[in-house]
Order: sequence, then C-alpha cells, then structure tokens
Amino acid sequence: MKSLNYRVFSLSVILSAFYTLTLVSCGAKKPSIEEEPSETESVQDDESKFTFQGVALEQFDEKGQPIWKVNAKQAKYTKEKQIGEAVNPDGELYQDGKIVYKITAQKADIRQDGKQLFLKGQIVATDPANGVVLRGNELEWRPKEDLLIVRNQLTGTHKQLQAVAQEAKVKTREQQIDFYGGVVAKSVEPNLQMRTEHLIWMVKQEKLIGDRSMQIDRFQDNKITDRGRGDAAEIFLKTEIVNITKNAFIELLNPLVQIASNSMTWNIKAETVKTNAPLKVVHQAENVTVSGNRGELKIEQKTVYVQGNVKGVGQKGQSIESDNLIWYLDKQLVEASGNVTYGQTSPKFTFKGDTATGNLQTENVVVKGGNGDRAFTEIIPQLNNKQ
Repeated sequence: MKSLNYRVFSLSVILSAFYTLTLVSCGAKKPSIEEEPSETESVQDDESKFTFQGVALEQFDEKGQPIWKVNAKQAKYTKEKQIGEAVNPDGELYQDGKIVYKITAQKADIRQDGKQLFLKGQIVATDPANGVVLRGNELEWRPKEDLLIVRNQLTGTHKQLQAVAQEAKVKTREQQIDFYGGVVAKSVEPNLQMRTEHLIWMVKQEKLIGDRSMQIDRFQDNKITDRGRGDAAEIFLKTEIVNITKNAFIELLNPLVQIASNSMTWNIKAETVKTNAPLKVVHQAENVTVSGNRGELKIEQKTVYVQGNVKGVGQKGQSIESDNLIWYLDKQLVEASGNVTYGQTSPKFTFKGDTATGNLQTENVVVKGGNGDRAFTEIIPQLNNKQ
C-alpha cells in the first residue's frame, strides 16, 4: 500500500485527520515482528500514531493572523503526548502578521493547543530585519508572550557581535536579546570581548547592557591592551563608549596602571577614561598611588588628571596633597597645583606651596610658593653610603 500524501494547512485540520484516520492508514507506523504485540496493543498503537508526507503546518491567532508556518517532508502525531513531530522543517515565525524569524531544524514538536512551537536539533533562526542569526539545539516560540527562546549550545552571530551562552531569550517587538549563562560575547567594532552571566543586547539601539559582574577585554592586533570590569556596564557599539558602574575597574597593561572608582566612562575611540566619582590610580611598577574626587586618564598620552582632594603616596611613605595633579606615567613625573603640601618620612620634611613638580618615587620634588613669591624649596633625599 502506498504512503499517504497530505498537506495539512492548520492545526485543527491536523487533529481532525488524526482522530478520523484508523489502522488502515498506510502512513501509520507498524510494530516490528520481534515485538510480537498482542492484537489489542497493536490496535491501540496504530490508533495513536500517524505519519504524513509533505506537510505544511500553520497556526493563526484570534485575528486570523499567522503566528507560525512550518513546512516539512514528514510529520508524525502521537495521540497520548498530544504532540506533532515534523522532520526537517523550515518556516517562519510571525508577530503582528509580520515575519520576525525564519527557522530551520531537524525536528519540530508542536503543542496541540497551538500556543507554543518547539524545535529540536541543529536549529538556525534568522531575523530578516536585522540579520541576527541564532543557532542551538532547542527553540521555543511563545507568540502571545512575544518571546523566542533558543538554548542548548547556543551561538549568536551578527555583523556587530558574536556570542555564545547557555540560553537566549528574544523579545521580537523590541529587538532585544538576553543571553544567559556563561556568556562570552565579542564585538567587531570596538574590538571588545565581554564575559558575564547575563548580557542584554539591544540590537536596534546598538547597545549592550550587563547587570551582573562583567569583564571587558580590549584587543589590538589580537592582543589585550586594556581591560575593565564592574558589577554593571553599558556598551554603546556605535559610539564605542563603555560606561562601567558599581565597583568599576580599568587596567592598562603598558604601563601596568589600574584605576578604580564607583563609575567610569571608557571612550574607546577617544582613548580616554573619565569619572566624576572618587577614584584611585595605582602605578604598579613605581608603587605610587594617587587618589582624588574625580579624574581622567588619556590612554594614548599615558597621562592622568586628578582634581579635588588629591593625594599621592609613594613606596617610602612620601606624599603630596593638592587641589589638582597631572601625572605623566611614562616620565614618572607629577605636576601639582593649588594648596600643595609635600612631605617625606626619611628625613622627615613637610613643605607647602602653590605648585610642585617632581618624581614621587625618587623623592625629587620642587615646591614653589604663590602670590608672586619666587622663592622655592628643593627637596633632595639623603643618600646612604655603601659599606
């Protein structure tokens, strides 16, 4: 007997066909001889399983608008589980009557009530509007919730971003994708890599949002040059600006300098880091720390500007306090201005003036007075005689 060839155009039609077909349907799966089922078991098994060739599955909302369409070479229906299985399906997912994702898979499981669509096995879901491609081994479409879920070995690709995670939840109307679990995302421009447990991608706004601990590495010539981290961050891909908030931390690798603050703005294109919050800057090689109320780092010039309640401390306890300070990292030089106080412990000196220039690490500092006073004091450390 030849296989049945049906085209099923709606879920209601599928169910009607399933309930009316009987054992004589040649598409029904037959038990193997080795199983030797009883006559009753055979009838029950055949009555609950049906197979169709060349199937088109469609589901519509209350307004008569499509919410999914899936074509398949073959479809199976299991009465007890109330699920229809489609082999090698391809089709479209709809929202408000418009295609939001095109899909392909190895197998699709369709719930009888028509509220959800499930796909399993090497799924590819493509958004024709923005070019986002999601791949995984499971897909779930909940049209009433405006929610598309892709999980199990998930990868996402786009001209701006590539990401891997355990799961992605897509809000199709907002063009928002939430990546969950072991997220590693890499942007093309700027060349950044983000690691976190939850990353929100606002595709249309070209924006990434992290609401959990995140590490951000910047690459140049396939090498990490700078890195940042914080408990929350916003990354604007178009303007190449990164806002790190809640325990913000940025580190330059050459020279090895670290900046910590509650919030910072990292402008990748302008090569600057700014903060209006209290900050601390540490130069690891010099073992010098500078803190203040606000500041800016010019990465390319390797220069730090700090304003308000500035205090710098060196390895030997030498310190400088001022209203403003410029720190040239490569030259190991500081320029302080406004209510300057410089002190060192051995020998113990304290000098006050309007400006100061020098090297905190070597304790070579020149302090000058203000108000037209040309007098200045030069502080030179005592040298220990070697035996």
